[in-house]
Amino acid sequence: MEIAWFSEMAFDGRIDRHHKNMRTEYAWWVAQDAIHHNILKLQQLPDNTYDLGVIIIPKHVERFMNFDVISELKRVCKKYAFMQEGPSWYFQSLPLIQSLWFFNIMAGADFVLAHNDRDKEYYEGLLEKNCYINPTLMIEDPIDFYRTKQELTHIDDRQDIVIGGNLVRWYGGFNSLMVASSSGEKIYAPQMGRMEKAELHIEDIEHLPYMEWDEWIVRLSKFRYAVHLNPNSIGGTFYLNCAYLGIPCIGNIHANTQRICFPDLSVEPDDIKKAKQLMEKLRKDEEFYLYCSNKAEELYLKHFHESVYKDTWNNIEKNI
Repeated sequence: MEIAWFSEMAFDGRIDRHHKNMRTEYAWWVAQDAIHHNILKLQQLPDNTYDLGVIIIPKHVERFMNFDVISELKRVCKKYAFMQEGPSWYFQSLPLIQSLWFFNIMAGADFVLAHNDRDKEYYEGLLEKNCYINPTLMIEDPIDFYRTKQELTHIDDRQDIVIGGNLVRWYGGFNSLMVASSSGEKIYAPQMGRMEKAELHIEDIEHLPYMEWDEWIVRLSKFRYAVHLNPNSIGGTFYLNCAYLGIPCIGNIHANTQRICFPDLSVEPDDIKKAKQLMEKLRKDEEFYLYCSNKAEELYLKHFHESVYKDTWNNIEKNI
C-alpha cells in the first residue's frame, strides 16, 4: 500500500531510520515506509497518487482553510484517514468556524486513527465510523550508537526526578511538581511550547534545554524517577521513553503507554494523594522500584516494539 501523510511540516519526502530527531510521527512514517507532504502540496499532486492518505490537522489551521482540503484528499488518495493530534476535544477549543472546518475533515475521512482506548471510544461515538488505535512508537536506531557506547546511564547510577511537562494546566505540571517535591530529589523539567517564561525563575525546578530526540533519551536515562500527570490522554511519548529506559513513571491511567507499561504506577491525573503514596513506595521499597523498572522494559518490548507495531499496522491495512 502506498501511504502518504499530510501535516503542517514543510518538507516532502521520507525519513531516514537514523534521523536524530525521531519524534513519534517520524517513527510511524519509517515503520510504514510512508512519504510525507505538507498539506498545501495536495493541490499539486496528480489524481490517485496514493492508496491511503493520513492527515494530521495542525493546531493553527488558518493557512490551510483557503482550499477544499477534503476534495483534494479524496482526489489524490483512494482513501484518507484523520490522525488524532493532541486531545480528542482540541478542535472544540478553536473559534467556531475553524472548529467546524476541523470537524468536517474528520467526518469526511474513511476512518480515524487515535492514540488511546479512551480516544477511540470518543471518535467512534462522535463520528460513527471505524476508529483504530495507531500506537505511539519509538524507532530505536538513532540511539543504538549511544547504547553501544554505553552512554545510557545504568539504573544503579541514576538520580534525581524529571516531570513530563511545564506548570500550565495543559501539561498538568503543577500536579507533577507537587508529587515530585515529595521525593526529596532535585527536580528537572523539559521546556515545552506552552511554558510561561516566569517558570524559569522558579528555583525548585531545573529546566533542561531543547534537545533532539536522541540526545533527550540519553539525558532522560540519568533520572531515577519520573512523574507526568498530564490531564489529557494524548500520544504518551514521555511514558514510552521512560518505559524503554526502565525509569518508573507515575502518570495518567488513561494514556495507553502509561497504563500498559506502568500498571502499578498509573493514577487519575488529579489524584495527587495516591501519586504521592506511590512515590513514597518507590523511594523506600527497592524491590518495588526494581519490579516497576523491569516490568516496564518487558511491557515496552511486548506491546510497543517496532515489530509489534508493524503487525498492528498490517492488521489495520487489512481492515480498511
